Amino acid sequence: MSRGALFLIILLLLLVGGLFFLSSSAHEVPLTKIEADVSRAPTAQ
Repeated sequence: MSRGALFLIILLLLLVGGLFFLSSSAHEVPLTKIEADVSRAPTAQ
């Protein structure tokens, strides 16, 4: 196997591994809902 083909295979494996790591770490971030009181406060006029 030539060096070029070996280099391309290693590069492809690193790219796939990096994409898998990024996609798996993105799912670990919890989604937080921002809730605000929509009723008007008596002082907010």
